[in-house]
Amino acid sequence: MKARYFSICILALLQVLMVACQPQILQRDVTVTISVDGQTLESKIPAGSTVQEALDAAGISLGELDRLDPPAYSLLSDGSSIQVRRVREEFETQQEIIPFEHQELRNESLPQGETRLLQSGSNGSKEITVRYVYEDDIETSSNVVREIILKASQPEIIMVGVQSPFSPLTIPGKLAYVAGGNAWIMEGSTANRRPVVTTGDLDGRILSISPSGNWLLFSRKSTRPAGEEINTLWVVNIEGGLQEPIDLKVSNVIHFGNWIPDTRTVVYSTVEPRQAAPGWQANNDLYTLRFTLSGPLSKPTEVVEANAGGIYGWWGSTYVYSYNGEQLAYTRPDGIGLVDVKEGELIPLLDITPLQTRSDWAWIPGLAWGLDGATLYIVTHAPASGLVSAEESPYFDLNAISLTNSANVLLSANTGMFAYPTVSPLLETGLERGYQIAFLEAAFPEQSDTSRYRLVTMDRDGSNRQVLFPDEGLPGLEPQTPAWAPQPTAGGAYLLAILYQGNLWMIDTGSGQVYQVTGDGLMDQIDWK
Repeated sequence: MKARYFSICILALLQVLMVACQPQILQRDVTVTISVDGQTLESKIPAGSTVQEALDAAGISLGELDRLDPPAYSLLSDGSSIQVRRVREEFETQQEIIPFEHQELRNESLPQGETRLLQSGSNGSKEITVRYVYEDDIETSSNVVREIILKASQPEIIMVGVQSPFSPLTIPGKLAYVAGGNAWIMEGSTANRRPVVTTGDLDGRILSISPSGNWLLFSRKSTRPAGEEINTLWVVNIEGGLQEPIDLKVSNVIHFGNWIPDTRTVVYSTVEPRQAAPGWQANNDLYTLRFTLSGPLSKPTEVVEANAGGIYGWWGSTYVYSYNGEQLAYTRPDGIGLVDVKEGELIPLLDITPLQTRSDWAWIPGLAWGLDGATLYIVTHAPASGLVSAEESPYFDLNAISLTNSANVLLSANTGMFAYPTVSPLLETGLERGYQIAFLEAAFPEQSDTSRYRLVTMDRDGSNRQVLFPDEGLPGLEPQTPAWAPQPTAGGAYLLAILYQGNLWMIDTGSGQVYQVTGDGLMDQIDWK
């Protein structure tokens, strides 16, 4: 019993000694200064406190935008200082005038130096909201956080005459063209020119006069960032003076946009914008859209749903209506065919060996309908001799394909890949009725991707071949589709319109006479109906 009592005493003594040997933490205060609201305060806080704890101890509250130096989570030591900056923001709404721009349109149909007011300018207005930031009641920054256009400005447009050395030429129908990002119409004479769209942002991808001649379908560059939207589709009435264009609320139309016989219905194909070259991924789809004077009548109607488009389908497909509007053909890098509009199906007619460009573009065969609605004129990829693979062959021919008996006839060999055939209106020579084919022929057929071209015509069977333009020794044409006049001249032949070095030229296919129409070098797209 004594031994047990002795053990308990020893344990108690050891516990006392252990407690006595532990280091004692002495709690002490530190002094910090706080600069806030124009005052400097001293505060004693326990050592090891944070900035936030020091502010809480001093009864200082912070606003949502207030700033601290050092940050709230920082640990403080004796003598530390805290800076509190009171931050507030104010918003102010202002209205500003948008001054109108002054635009000049050069017109070779007006005498040199003569000017004509085409459209009066008017200022617009906008509402802007400005955010002001104050630190300790001193303004430190301001920036516009919202801007709303209340009324768009209207530019003043002055038509300025420039001397033209070219004699006026009587022309049938209406010829539309893009020059300097604006759309113009020639009517009756090459001297009679008037602007119909003056926004300065037409991209020239889509330009088409309606079959009735009353409307113009065109595309404009998008104002949205690259990779989000490429362009937008519009129509404008071209009867009379300048009229307000109608936004069809359609975007990203690269390869195909046109009219169907109903003059208030357009048909088009779309792409998806991409940052990488070529800037899009084709949908190979087809839509129709009917519009009224106030805009689209309803949502677009899908005719062909989005599809891969065959080999190199990422580049895209295009479509061509027959002259009576009853049939629709498609052409894409690996072949041509017909479109069953009712079923939305593609009916292949001819497989074409796609061209391996080894680049960020693909070749689409040029295609045109014969007036009989039973013949297709198509540029084909011809086989190569030697060790060159079929896809790398540099040879291209112009063929005629019959839809009645599937005959495939070679009309012209080694035309080059950008021959772009187009068919004339009906010709009547004596008792015979027929039509001609106009196409481009490469000066260097084996390098037709970079070669210049010359304009050639021939009868529908390949006979009566004529090289019309340019003369031997002159620079050739850039790839394009020639435009036939809608009616013949007094001599019974048809004019052909082409672009040469940025200017409009016309060729009488009967006499071979060549006429230069413009000289400012600004033209980059035409359509004639």
